[in-house]
Amino acid sequence: MTRAGFTALEAELKHLKSVERPAIIEAIASARELGDLKENAEYHSAREKQGFIEGRIKELEGAISLADVIDPTTLSGSIKFGATVTLVDEDTDEEKTWQIVGEMEANVEKGLLNIKSPIARALIGKEEGDSVEVRTPGGEKSYEVLEIAYK
Repeated sequence: MTRAGFTALEAELKHLKSVERPAIIEAIASARELGDLKENAEYHSAREKQGFIEGRIKELEGAISLADVIDPTTLSGSIKFGATVTLVDEDTDEEKTWQIVGEMEANVEKGLLNIKSPIARALIGKEEGDSVEVRTPGGEKSYEVLEIAYK
């Protein structure tokens, strides 16, 4: 994953441990004081949220412990992990810019494309000026690589 992705995961983990976990423990304690736990919606809701938080903490700890952090600024050449790629859709002339990142940091709305996505897999190894055919759920798409940058 990229340094930015790694830092974001570390920040989320710290927030979950220092803010969310103590808040949910307090919410469970407050709900217990309300009496019968079998029919206590606040208690069941808090326990469910606690399960989600603990699961996310374990997921983040695992990802962080196994992370191989790559600095894209040290790379160059054809498209590979960490590349920021500007493409033009050959059918609509619409330009799009994506950075190819790891699975845990991917977010299409922010321009962060999962390395395992069909578009990223099709782009790997391509050069500026190359045409790329991608099979997407919406059908075949053709893109031309306009620019490759490692930021």
